Amino acid sequence: MSHYNHDDHRRRRFARDDHAGERRHGRGGRSGLGRFFAHGDLRLVILHLIAEKPRHGYEIIKAIEERVAGAYSPSPGVIYPTLTLLEELGQVTVAAGDGAKKLHAITAEGHAFLAANRKTLDGLLARMSEAAEARGDGPAPQILRGVENLKLALRLRLGRGRLSESEVTAITAALDLAATTVEQV
Repeated sequence: MSHYNHDDHRRRRFARDDHAGERRHGRGGRSGLGRFFAHGDLRLVILHLIAEKPRHGYEIIKAIEERVAGAYSPSPGVIYPTLTLLEELGQVTVAAGDGAKKLHAITAEGHAFLAANRKTLDGLLARMSEAAEARGDGPAPQILRGVENLKLALRLRLGRGRLSESEVTAITAALDLAATTVEQV
């Protein structure tokens, strides 16, 4: 006879651990930390960053990375749909920026949403600060971003098919030059 209670299972499965940020990480848990933000949390953080000053999507990614000292790096595949949602909800407006970049600014509805969720936002910002402090003297977030950008560029290029001998030589030379440059800094 089973004593399994489906309601208990559901509560455990969807319960939110308020201390989870201490071990969460973005992009599938690159360092085994799991998800950094719970559902809806990133939306609040993005809106907060836009409230500080109008921003482009890439600026938001960089700002989040820097605030957590590289412990989490949201992907464009998460940031841009969230920005679209915020626009659809009337919480941000979008203006043309440099080139194809869109500049996002907060609206009165966005300010009202932040005010209504101030306690949650304050907790998120505190958790982000704790994550940054926990990383201590770890690598600068800009360097981590650069490494990830290089790895992504390589994966994308290698995924397009077989390389010619001249392409192999050019990529190898670029990687060797980058390694030499880093060693000399």
